[in-house]
Amino acid sequence: MFEWRPMIRPYEIFIGLRYTRARRRHRIVSFISLISIIGIALGIAALITILSVMNGFGNEVRSRILSFLSHVTISEPSGNLNDWEDLGERVKNVAHIQAYAPYVSGQALVARGKGVSGVMVRGVLPEREKQVSDVVTKVTQGSFDALKANEFGVIVGSAIAWKLDLKVGSPVSLVVPQAQATPTGLLPRFKRFTVVGVFNADMYQYDSGLVFIHIDDAAKLYQLSDAVSGLRLKLDNVELAPNVAIDVEKAVGTDYQVRDWTREQNAWFRALAMEKTMMFIILSLIVAVAMFNVVSTLIVVVNEKRSDIAILRTLGAKPSSILSVFMVQGSIIGVVGTLIGTIAGILLALNVSGLVHVLEMILHTKFLSPEIYFISELPSDLQWRDVAAISGVSLVLSLLSTLYPAWRASQMKPAEALRYE
Repeated sequence: MFEWRPMIRPYEIFIGLRYTRARRRHRIVSFISLISIIGIALGIAALITILSVMNGFGNEVRSRILSFLSHVTISEPSGNLNDWEDLGERVKNVAHIQAYAPYVSGQALVARGKGVSGVMVRGVLPEREKQVSDVVTKVTQGSFDALKANEFGVIVGSAIAWKLDLKVGSPVSLVVPQAQATPTGLLPRFKRFTVVGVFNADMYQYDSGLVFIHIDDAAKLYQLSDAVSGLRLKLDNVELAPNVAIDVEKAVGTDYQVRDWTREQNAWFRALAMEKTMMFIILSLIVAVAMFNVVSTLIVVVNEKRSDIAILRTLGAKPSSILSVFMVQGSIIGVVGTLIGTIAGILLALNVSGLVHVLEMILHTKFLSPEIYFISELPSDLQWRDVAAISGVSLVLSLLSTLYPAWRASQMKPAEALRYE
């Protein structure tokens, strides 16, 4: 029997490409193909952009939280730590610990005139606090070094300063939830302070709910004598905090409570990771819908090419060759859509902050209100493993979407295909 031998090998690729070009003459098929490519591209671009924004959001929030939050904290169950200097000497030689600093923590009300705001008070030693946090770099008015013992100075967040109309030199009162006995009965304890600085963390949680005072003033305010609330440790690598916390616990014994930042913020970061996973699944449905369009396109093409399939089979083409022809044709749609979507997604992810600013200017609105969200800017962190994973999944789905139509074409009988030709 005569066996057809094409000039170009592998001929399945040649015919598949030829069908792709010829398909443009058929408006319906071309339109469905175009919609499939656009759907794949939009889905991939959206996935890359959204995941990059969520990565950037998580990194930005984590860095801002850790600029105020302890990497590792040591405290006593009673809340009063008396031997913090000796304890610091015991743990400073633990691997990955760079510095330590004592702190006093408590709740209070900041009051000025008729304005009142609830805050967390953190008593610090300024020279040591610089070693364990970045709060010094966040001070926009005044100076962190202005916190001096027995001078009762306070550094407030920018949101508190705006709410109570505070600036450097303004007097405020700190009211603590501890009663004191007076001839007129029990009254809440309070102390007059002077604002010596204003910090701006770009996180409303801290800007509106945290103030700093000297640790000696805090000890007097909360009647702790020489005790502190705990010891803050800074690490050279925050990712090692859980392991370092275990080493610290072995060094100090079971009489102390040791917590790392992953425990204190565990629920928030787990929620962020779950949200990222769900977003990936939801946006993947866009790509899945586009793949159904690929299936529809190939089914239409197979019906139109019945006579061509019969002729190829008559010339000696194997069913596997017919299968390959239509898999090539369908894969082109997936490859083109994936390529366009990947490029568009990378460009969007790298420029999303600028695009958001432009939209805010055009629409005269603010998408990320600092009163609602942790941050007021939209960060982006493009991770190439996400790009590779998204592109790979798209290519696999596009290949799988060609299997049924191509298999249907390979099972077509030449005699039945030519019966009505």
